[in-house]
Amino acid sequence: MTPITIYDIAREADVSVSTVSRVLNDTAPVRASTRQKVLSIIEKHQFQPNALARSLIKKETGTIAIILPDITNPFFPEVFSGAENEARGLGYTFFLCNTGGDHDRESEYLSILREKRVDGIIFLGGRVNLQNCPEDMAQELNDIAERLPIVLVNGNLPKSRIHRVYTDEAAGAVLAVKHLLDLGHREIAFVGGLQKMSTTMLKVKAVQKTLKEHGLEIPKDRLLLGSFSIDDGKRLMSELLEQDNRPTAVMCVNDYTAIGAIKATIEHGLSIPKDVSIVGYDDTPLATAVIPELTTVSQNTYQLGKLAVDILHELILQKKPRRNTTLQPELIVRQSTGPAPAKI
Repeated sequence: MTPITIYDIAREADVSVSTVSRVLNDTAPVRASTRQKVLSIIEKHQFQPNALARSLIKKETGTIAIILPDITNPFFPEVFSGAENEARGLGYTFFLCNTGGDHDRESEYLSILREKRVDGIIFLGGRVNLQNCPEDMAQELNDIAERLPIVLVNGNLPKSRIHRVYTDEAAGAVLAVKHLLDLGHREIAFVGGLQKMSTTMLKVKAVQKTLKEHGLEIPKDRLLLGSFSIDDGKRLMSELLEQDNRPTAVMCVNDYTAIGAIKATIEHGLSIPKDVSIVGYDDTPLATAVIPELTTVSQNTYQLGKLAVDILHELILQKKPRRNTTLQPELIVRQSTGPAPAKI
């Protein structure tokens, strides 16, 4: 049996499609007798309005999308949680698109979402976190942003006017390294992340600058980049601990690598923080699930997601929100950091 459509309802009621739409969406007055006639036909056929048909009439779908690179990394689900709760309160539903860090898949999702006529897109990670985003990938996103509202979270593109919500990640790194300096640490290392990612290099440069202001530096053999994973955190920390003159404190690019660093330290028979202090970044739920609980930097992930939706909503309504919204990070001190061990 062929499903009944809004056009069939209009034909049977002998009214226009726009009149049926006004009855369905209650967007404008309709004569009482006409309204009742339309409603009776809708009830007779048990008609459920098709979302696409509704979008063609209202020019809206009531859906927004979030594109992110790694659903298994706790940072991204935390952002999504804040975004989804805010979106539901504003009457939107969500498409969640996990790219696995694949730029081609980002492009596929961007194409699909345009076909689905979503009202707007929130974009995290991937190309918007590259130190040097290829011009064609940046242009693709900029071109779409000319026709469809987009908000970047913790990312940026060259020569772009796309709206952004981001935490000052460099300021967070400064908070972490100053905490270690205040505890008397002078032998400090940095672990994790990728050189091609701006989120990594913002932290690295901030740490290097802060140490330089105190007459210190990170030697090359204590600046170990790799990835953002627990396994790499463990591997890189093992390399540090096997050096002749191991550091007394390690800052990690995120909580994932910090968990790996904690595992490696314990496996080497060392105590945290008595022998080595470890700092993470992001303040994900893992930070309090590990022993010792992790000192880390909060990026206010839930708030990032919430604000991204608020700004996207304003853009959808054709308002003019601030182009850049910055959140300040917060150092969360727990059990994994302590005074530098006394030199023998």
